[in-house]
Amino acid sequence: QVQLAESGGRFVQAGGSLKLSCAASGRSFYAMGWFRQAPGKEREFTAGMRWSSGSVYYEDSVKGRFTISRDNAKNTVYLQMNSLTPEDTAVYFCAARGRTVYDTIYYRLPNDYDYWGQGIQVTVSS
Repeated sequence: QVQLAESGGRFVQAGGSLKLSCAASGRSFYAMGWFRQAPGKEREFTAGMRWSSGSVYYEDSVKGRFTISRDNAKNTVYLQMNSLTPEDTAVYFCAARGRTVYDTIYYRLPNDYDYWGQGIQVTVSS
């Protein structure tokens, strides 16, 4: 059974940092990603990684502030978030892709991923 278990979210002041973790189990994946969803808004992509190559890519609004990384031994992907603003407040979701990936394609849509974590709240106060 595939499981994606997120942890690390909580309440932080603007300018602060948080690190989210997503422990994956049940099978191997071709790509991992982090999405977020604020109240009344659609789920949006923030960061992704092709698992075999380790290549990463980001949504423009988080580029330079967020870093996606992995620990192969723990089958865990992380999202380090720095310089947080109230606009970063959302439920953050870890996602995994079980289908083949191609180096020329950036997987930014929810439909690009096959498995999801339960989501974790991140609240940034001004």
